[in-house]
Amino acid sequence: MPKSKVRKKGVYTPPQKSQTVKVSPRWLAPLMVACWLIGVGWIAAYYVVGSKGAVFGTLGNWNLGLGFGLIIFGVVLSTRWR
Repeated sequence: MPKSKVRKKGVYTPPQKSQTVKVSPRWLAPLMVACWLIGVGWIAAYYVVGSKGAVFGTLGNWNLGLGFGLIIFGVVLSTRWR
């Protein structure tokens, strides 16, 4: 039986990563939750009050965009949370 060839290169070792743990800022989690709650509250208040309110009447259907925009902003912030 033929003898196998000897490997000439050394075995690959990946570079060492630093052991520092990334920490999110302290304001991130409260802002994220606040955006979710304000967004859901804004949409709920728009459906309860309707277009009769002073703020809700002037914005019209943009109230839904504002509420969903706040919720989406909270989701985007949640991707930065560690």
